[in-house]
Amino acid sequence: MNIIVCAKQVPDTNEVKIDPVRGTLIREGVPSILNPDDANALEAALQLKDKYPGSTVSVISMGPAQATYMLRECLAMGADEAYLLSARAFGGADTCATSTTLAAGIKKIGKFDIIFAGRQAIDGDTAQVGPQTAQRLGLPIVTYVDKIVEVNDKKAVVHRQLEDGYEVIEVDMPCVLTCVKELNEPRYMTVGGIVSAFEREITVWDNNDVGLAPEECGLKASPTQVLRSFTPAPKGKGEMLSGTIQEMAADLVSKLTAKHVI
Repeated sequence: MNIIVCAKQVPDTNEVKIDPVRGTLIREGVPSILNPDDANALEAALQLKDKYPGSTVSVISMGPAQATYMLRECLAMGADEAYLLSARAFGGADTCATSTTLAAGIKKIGKFDIIFAGRQAIDGDTAQVGPQTAQRLGLPIVTYVDKIVEVNDKKAVVHRQLEDGYEVIEVDMPCVLTCVKELNEPRYMTVGGIVSAFEREITVWDNNDVGLAPEECGLKASPTQVLRSFTPAPKGKGEMLSGTIQEMAADLVSKLTAKHVI
Protein backbone atom coordinates (compact mmCIF):
# COMPACT_ATOMS: atom_id res chain seq x y z
CA MET A 1 0.00 0.00 0.00
CA ASN A 2 1.38 3.41 -1.02
CA ILE A 3 0.35 6.14 1.41
CA ILE A 4 0.88 9.90 1.14
CA VAL A 5 0.57 12.33 4.06
CA CYS A 6 0.13 16.08 3.58
CA ALA A 7 1.90 17.96 6.38
CA LYS A 8 2.55 21.59 7.23
CA GLN A 9 5.07 23.41 9.37
CA VAL A 10 3.26 26.01 11.49
CA PRO A 11 4.28 28.56 14.13
CA ASP A 12 3.81 27.39 17.70
CA THR A 13 0.58 29.21 18.60
CA ASN A 14 1.67 29.48 22.24
CA GLU A 15 4.41 31.85 21.11
CA VAL A 16 2.63 33.82 18.36
CA LYS A 17 2.30 37.59 18.78
CA ILE A 18 0.72 40.20 16.52
CA ASP A 19 2.27 43.55 15.69
CA PRO A 20 -0.16 46.08 17.25
CA VAL A 21 0.60 48.71 14.59
CA ARG A 22 0.62 46.66 11.38
CA GLY A 23 -1.71 43.90 12.57
CA THR A 24 0.56 41.19 11.15
CA LEU A 25 2.07 38.09 12.73
CA ILE A 26 5.47 38.54 14.34
CA ARG A 27 7.31 35.44 13.12
CA GLU A 28 10.84 36.38 14.14
CA GLY A 29 12.01 34.14 16.94
CA VAL A 30 8.80 32.10 16.93
CA PRO A 31 9.48 28.32 16.97
CA SER A 32 7.86 26.16 14.28
CA ILE A 33 6.26 22.76 14.81
CA LEU A 34 4.54 19.99 12.88
CA ASN A 35 0.88 20.91 12.65
CA PRO A 36 -0.87 18.85 15.37
CA ASP A 37 -3.67 17.42 13.19
CA ASP A 38 -1.06 16.45 10.58
CA ALA A 39 0.77 14.48 13.28
CA ASN A 40 -2.43 12.45 13.75
CA ALA A 41 -2.62 11.97 9.97
CA LEU A 42 0.97 10.71 9.93
CA GLU A 43 0.29 8.33 12.81
CA ALA A 44 -2.72 6.91 10.94
CA ALA A 45 -0.50 6.29 7.92
CA LEU A 46 2.21 4.67 10.03
CA GLN A 47 -0.31 2.37 11.69
CA LEU A 48 -1.41 1.15 8.25
CA LYS A 49 2.24 0.64 7.35
CA ASP A 50 2.68 -1.46 10.48
CA LYS A 51 -0.43 -3.48 9.63
CA TYR A 52 0.45 -4.07 5.99
CA PRO A 53 4.15 -5.02 5.58
CA GLY A 54 5.69 -3.62 2.42
CA SER A 55 3.66 -0.41 2.57
CA THR A 56 5.37 2.94 2.13
CA VAL A 57 4.60 6.32 3.66
CA SER A 58 5.59 9.52 1.84
CA VAL A 59 5.16 12.96 3.40
CA ILE A 60 4.70 16.06 1.26
CA SER A 61 4.68 19.69 2.34
CA MET A 62 4.73 23.15 0.78
CA GLY A 63 6.80 25.79 2.51
CA PRO A 64 10.17 27.51 2.91
CA ALA A 65 13.48 25.64 3.12
CA GLN A 66 13.28 25.51 6.92
CA ALA A 67 10.34 23.10 6.61
CA THR A 68 12.92 20.37 5.99
CA TYR A 69 13.36 20.16 9.77
CA MET A 70 9.69 19.30 10.18
CA LEU A 71 9.96 16.71 7.40
CA ARG A 72 12.94 15.12 9.12
CA GLU A 73 10.79 14.82 12.22
CA CYS A 74 8.28 12.89 10.10
CA LEU A 75 11.06 10.64 8.83
CA ALA A 76 12.24 10.06 12.39
CA MET A 77 8.72 8.97 13.33
CA GLY A 78 8.74 6.33 10.58
CA ALA A 79 7.96 7.89 7.19
CA ASP A 80 9.90 6.48 4.23
CA GLU A 81 10.18 9.49 1.92
CA ALA A 82 9.79 13.26 2.25
CA TYR A 83 9.06 15.87 -0.40
CA LEU A 84 9.18 19.64 -0.03
CA LEU A 85 7.52 21.99 -2.52
CA SER A 86 9.54 25.17 -2.13
CA ALA A 87 9.93 28.09 -4.51
CA ARG A 88 9.54 31.85 -4.52
CA ALA A 89 6.60 31.34 -6.90
CA PHE A 90 4.69 29.52 -4.14
CA GLY A 91 4.88 32.49 -1.75
CA GLY A 92 1.67 34.18 -0.60
CA ALA A 93 -0.53 31.20 -1.46
CA ASP A 94 -4.02 30.93 -0.01
CA THR A 95 -5.81 27.59 0.37
CA CYS A 96 -6.79 27.57 -3.30
CA ALA A 97 -3.21 27.97 -4.56
CA THR A 98 -1.82 25.70 -1.85
CA SER A 99 -4.12 22.85 -2.88
CA THR A 100 -3.17 23.35 -6.52
CA THR A 101 0.51 23.03 -5.61
CA LEU A 102 0.03 20.01 -3.34
CA ALA A 103 -2.05 18.23 -5.98
CA ALA A 104 0.68 18.84 -8.57
CA GLY A 105 3.29 17.45 -6.18
CA ILE A 106 1.20 14.37 -5.39
CA LYS A 107 0.74 13.69 -9.11
CA LYS A 108 4.51 13.85 -9.55
CA ILE A 109 5.07 11.38 -6.71
CA GLY A 110 2.91 8.98 -8.69
CA LYS A 111 0.93 5.94 -7.61
CA PHE A 112 -0.85 6.07 -4.27
CA ASP A 113 -3.68 4.23 -2.55
CA ILE A 114 -4.66 6.67 0.16
CA ILE A 115 -3.87 10.25 1.17
CA PHE A 116 -4.02 11.45 4.76
CA ALA A 117 -4.13 15.07 5.89
CA GLY A 118 -4.90 16.90 9.10
CA ARG A 119 -8.37 18.37 9.58
CA GLN A 120 -6.92 21.90 9.57
CA ALA A 121 -3.77 23.90 10.31
CA ILE A 122 -3.60 25.83 13.57
CA ASP A 123 -2.29 28.97 11.86
CA GLY A 124 -5.24 29.29 9.47
CA ASP A 125 -8.02 27.04 10.82
CA THR A 126 -9.77 26.94 7.44
CA ALA A 127 -9.99 23.13 6.98
CA GLN A 128 -10.07 23.81 3.22
CA VAL A 129 -6.77 22.47 1.86
CA GLY A 130 -7.61 18.77 2.28
CA PRO A 131 -10.98 18.94 0.47
CA GLN A 132 -9.62 21.25 -2.23
CA THR A 133 -6.68 18.94 -2.87
CA ALA A 134 -9.03 15.98 -3.19
CA GLN A 135 -11.18 17.93 -5.64
CA ARG A 136 -8.16 18.79 -7.80
CA LEU A 137 -7.11 15.15 -7.84
CA GLY A 138 -10.65 13.97 -8.60
CA LEU A 139 -10.75 11.80 -5.47
CA PRO A 140 -13.50 11.07 -2.93
CA ILE A 141 -12.85 12.51 0.53
CA VAL A 142 -14.05 11.97 4.08
CA THR A 143 -13.32 14.78 6.54
CA TYR A 144 -13.15 14.76 10.36
CA VAL A 145 -12.16 11.10 10.60
CA ASP A 146 -11.93 10.01 14.24
CA LYS A 147 -11.76 6.24 13.75
CA ILE A 148 -10.55 3.93 10.99
CA VAL A 149 -12.61 0.73 10.95
CA GLU A 150 -11.14 -0.98 7.88
CA VAL A 151 -8.80 -0.21 5.01
CA ASN A 152 -7.97 -2.54 2.13
CA ASP A 153 -7.01 -2.19 -1.51
CA LYS A 154 -10.60 -1.48 -2.56
CA LYS A 155 -12.27 0.56 0.17
CA ALA A 156 -11.94 2.33 3.50
CA VAL A 157 -14.56 2.34 6.26
CA VAL A 158 -14.27 5.18 8.77
CA HIS A 159 -16.15 7.12 11.42
CA ARG A 160 -16.71 10.78 10.56
CA GLN A 161 -16.96 12.98 13.63
CA LEU A 162 -20.13 15.01 14.15
CA GLU A 163 -21.08 17.39 16.95
CA ASP A 164 -23.38 14.84 18.55
CA GLY A 165 -22.01 11.51 17.33
CA TYR A 166 -20.49 10.07 14.17
CA GLU A 167 -21.29 8.75 10.70
CA VAL A 168 -20.02 5.41 9.40
CA ILE A 169 -18.82 6.01 5.84
CA GLU A 170 -17.50 3.57 3.25
CA VAL A 171 -15.38 5.17 0.54
CA ASP A 172 -13.70 3.71 -2.54
CA MET A 173 -9.92 3.73 -2.84
CA PRO A 174 -7.93 5.75 -3.67
CA CYS A 175 -9.31 8.45 -1.42
CA VAL A 176 -8.42 11.33 0.89
CA LEU A 177 -9.05 11.26 4.64
CA THR A 178 -8.61 14.29 6.90
CA CYS A 179 -7.95 13.42 10.54
CA VAL A 180 -8.87 14.89 13.92
CA LYS A 181 -6.88 14.59 17.14
CA GLU A 182 -9.28 12.03 18.61
CA LEU A 183 -8.18 9.52 15.94
CA ASN A 184 -4.97 8.46 17.69
CA GLU A 185 -1.98 9.42 19.79
CA PRO A 186 1.04 10.27 17.58
CA ARG A 187 4.14 8.23 18.35
CA TYR A 188 7.43 9.71 19.47
CA MET A 189 10.55 9.83 17.38
CA THR A 190 13.13 7.16 18.16
CA VAL A 191 16.82 7.85 18.68
CA GLY A 192 17.67 5.62 15.74
CA GLY A 193 15.00 7.31 13.66
CA ILE A 194 16.41 10.76 14.41
CA VAL A 195 19.93 9.71 13.39
CA SER A 196 18.61 8.07 10.22
CA ALA A 197 16.43 11.08 9.34
CA PHE A 198 19.42 13.43 9.22
CA GLU A 199 21.34 11.04 7.00
CA ARG A 200 18.59 10.85 4.39
CA GLU A 201 17.85 13.17 1.50
CA ILE A 202 14.68 15.23 1.24
CA THR A 203 13.46 15.80 -2.31
CA VAL A 204 12.84 19.50 -3.02
CA TRP A 205 10.75 20.56 -6.01
CA ASP A 206 10.02 24.02 -7.35
CA ASN A 207 7.11 25.08 -9.56
CA ASN A 208 8.90 23.97 -12.73
CA ASP A 209 9.48 20.49 -11.31
CA VAL A 210 5.74 19.98 -10.71
CA GLY A 211 4.67 21.63 -13.97
CA LEU A 212 3.18 24.85 -12.63
CA ALA A 213 3.64 28.25 -14.25
CA PRO A 214 4.20 31.19 -11.85
CA GLU A 215 0.69 32.49 -12.53
CA GLU A 216 -0.81 29.11 -11.53
CA CYS A 217 0.49 29.14 -7.95
CA GLY A 218 1.38 31.39 -5.05
CA LEU A 219 -0.01 34.89 -4.65
CA LYS A 220 -0.91 35.26 -8.34
CA ALA A 221 -3.29 32.29 -8.12
CA SER A 222 -4.80 33.27 -4.75
CA PRO A 223 -8.26 34.89 -4.94
CA THR A 224 -8.44 35.35 -1.15
CA GLN A 225 -7.61 38.82 0.18
CA VAL A 226 -7.07 39.55 3.88
CA LEU A 227 -8.24 43.08 4.60
CA ARG A 228 -7.18 43.23 8.24
CA SER A 229 -5.97 41.07 11.12
CA PHE A 230 -5.98 42.14 14.74
CA THR A 231 -5.75 40.97 18.34
CA PRO A 232 -9.11 41.11 20.18
CA ALA A 233 -9.15 43.43 23.16
CA PRO A 234 -8.40 41.54 26.39
CA LYS A 235 -11.37 40.65 28.53
CA GLY A 236 -11.74 42.01 32.04
CA LYS A 237 -10.86 39.95 35.07
CA GLY A 238 -13.53 37.47 36.13
CA GLU A 239 -15.22 37.66 39.50
CA MET A 240 -16.21 34.65 41.60
CA LEU A 241 -19.41 34.84 43.65
CA SER A 242 -19.82 33.02 46.93
CA GLY A 243 -22.64 32.12 49.29
CA THR A 244 -25.80 30.11 48.86
CA ILE A 245 -27.46 29.73 45.48
CA GLN A 246 -30.05 32.34 46.44
CA GLU A 247 -27.38 34.79 47.66
CA MET A 248 -25.26 34.36 44.53
CA ALA A 249 -28.28 34.76 42.25
CA ALA A 250 -29.31 37.97 44.04
CA ASP A 251 -25.74 39.28 43.90
CA LEU A 252 -25.51 38.49 40.17
CA VAL A 253 -28.79 40.24 39.40
CA SER A 254 -27.63 43.28 41.39
CA LYS A 255 -24.34 43.51 39.51
CA LEU A 256 -25.96 43.07 36.09
CA THR A 257 -28.54 45.71 36.94
CA ALA A 258 -25.81 48.13 38.00
CA LYS A 259 -24.10 47.62 34.61
CA HIS A 260 -27.44 48.11 32.82
CA VAL A 261 -27.21 44.61 31.32
CA ILE A 262 -30.69 43.88 32.65
